[in-house]
Amino acid sequence: MSHSPHPSSAQILDAPSSRLMIATLSMSNFVIGMGAFMIIGLLEPLAADLRISSARAGSVLTTYAVAYAILSPVLVATTGGIGRRRVLAAGLAMFGLACLIPVLAPTEAALHASRIIAAAGAGIFTPVAAAVAAGLSAPERRAKALAAVFFGMTMSQILGLPLGSFLAYTFGWQVAFAVVLALLVPCLWLVWIIVPRGLSFQPVTLRDLARVMRNGRLMLAVGFTASFLTAGYVVNTFLAPLLSQGLGWGRNGISLALLACGIGAVAGNIIGGALSDRIGPARTLTFLCLAQLVVLPGFSLLPLAGGQATLLSASLAMGLLVLWSVFGWSFMAAQQARLIGLAPQAAPVMLALNAAGVYVGAAFGSAMGGLVLSGFGLAPLGMVAGALMGLALIHLRVTVRLDG
Repeated sequence: MSHSPHPSSAQILDAPSSRLMIATLSMSNFVIGMGAFMIIGLLEPLAADLRISSARAGSVLTTYAVAYAILSPVLVATTGGIGRRRVLAAGLAMFGLACLIPVLAPTEAALHASRIIAAAGAGIFTPVAAAVAAGLSAPERRAKALAAVFFGMTMSQILGLPLGSFLAYTFGWQVAFAVVLALLVPCLWLVWIIVPRGLSFQPVTLRDLARVMRNGRLMLAVGFTASFLTAGYVVNTFLAPLLSQGLGWGRNGISLALLACGIGAVAGNIIGGALSDRIGPARTLTFLCLAQLVVLPGFSLLPLAGGQATLLSASLAMGLLVLWSVFGWSFMAAQQARLIGLAPQAAPVMLALNAAGVYVGAAFGSAMGGLVLSGFGLAPLGMVAGALMGLALIHLRVTVRLDG
């Protein structure tokens, strides 16, 4: 969310120092990604322990998403005058506090409060980490540095979510939060000793954000991020109950399913970027919407196979999960490239709003999924997600037409 660093305050690190700093920021993003989204994998034990429905438990993710969407752009803009090391450390400390709260006070209210604090911490750390990595890397290494920093977030989908799920099912959901906190402490220490002291950047101000937000065409393009993610999170939030009640999978099956989704996420990141370079962002996004229109309704078929526990049903479910994850994670590279192309001069603002759009979509999707689950059960989730993806496709084509 920041422009280039001031020449007088920033420095280009030598290769060993740069690698160490980027590894630290990437590892921190891994821990944040695990702590933010492992709720998906521990929904069942959390709901059972707190004696609430899966729909109510899923609203915890909605709270996090709404808080992130609102707080991240504002907090990053208003902390622009503070040294980057202090901001990064503060973000990690807030996230650590958020993980400690449910360990000490395992109640529904405390969990929601902790998710707001976690969203504030993550909403500060992740975008500032990207700016620091770019600003302290030589120009020819800048793109690789950014990719490396965000690699930790991707790896959290492969390893962090299954690990959180396994811990929750084996030892209790509070243990999963305690492990995240334990992993976070060395990250905080490393950030404090490795990130250069006194580093400052020219911040994106609230005025910059307001200027872009008054442009209806650009905001409609950014809003497609929320449309696409809304459809996906109808299913994503309640993936564990779908697999548990639809296929009879327990701890090992759900952990394995999340691992498969993580592998699909890595493949999707690579495929999305390559496809966007080859056929263009708009065509890539259109293809992804059409692909998800085919894949998402498949989740409504899973409960019909409940109790059979056959090798065929398990294999089909795994294949569905991988395809869904690949197409879903191919989205971000193409959308980011499209938004930068629409307003190159406002790229930091566009990407900040795009990040907020991710969490707006997650909030709407998880909330809508909860309503469907409460009113009609698990079976319609896939069909509702598919219908919402159809609306996202219409949204995309309207914005592309406006782009001229």
